[in-house]
Amino acid sequence: MARNRNRENRSPRTPWRLAAGLILTMLAMLLLNACSDNESSVFHTNSSSEEALDNVARVPWDYRIVESSVGDLIGSDMTILPDNELIPNDENYATGDKIWALQYMDAEMTTDTNQRNNVQLSAWSTIKTFKTQADAKKDMANLKVPVTTEIDLVGVYKTQYQDKTRNFAVLELPSGNRIKQPIDDDRYKSLEKKKKVSVKLEEIHDFADYDSAYAKFRGWAS
Repeated sequence: MARNRNRENRSPRTPWRLAAGLILTMLAMLLLNACSDNESSVFHTNSSSEEALDNVARVPWDYRIVESSVGDLIGSDMTILPDNELIPNDENYATGDKIWALQYMDAEMTTDTNQRNNVQLSAWSTIKTFKTQADAKKDMANLKVPVTTEIDLVGVYKTQYQDKTRNFAVLELPSGNRIKQPIDDDRYKSLEKKKKVSVKLEEIHDFADYDSAYAKFRGWAS
């Protein structure tokens, strides 16, 4: 009799335990699904970030030559006046010597999905000094190279504002970036059906990596 009572006391709990187990299993599956959804969302965000980063490039932008003089000598370095920029004294200059400094500027260029560019320019920095202006110009001529070539013409279009009409040509540079140039009525008619156009470019080469260059539009070749 006692054994029968014990069985009777235990038997009602069995269905409850089964139900609790099923509930816990379902909760675990829901949690796993939620984690899976979160991972998918995170990966999607990372992919977008990588695509955005791929559209940002740093390119050589310009060079210039400035007349300067040597300031303080600090060990094997020297300062250049008037900005007190510290650079190596490779030519063993003395304080007060007149020199010519070759300076460069680069640019961080962001290109959107419509091929439009947003450019952030750096400050000018000195990369080399010369005793004569002629030597400085000779060196810079290898970094800023004029080129006449054919490039893709994306198209031409007109805009109108307050009864005034303006014409534009959209060109694709060798770097893949697109630029917009204002044109007159005669050039609009001559370019209207063309796919290629002859232009003057200036190739700005990176002094540290000559094969890396950025082409700037400098005018029409015809």
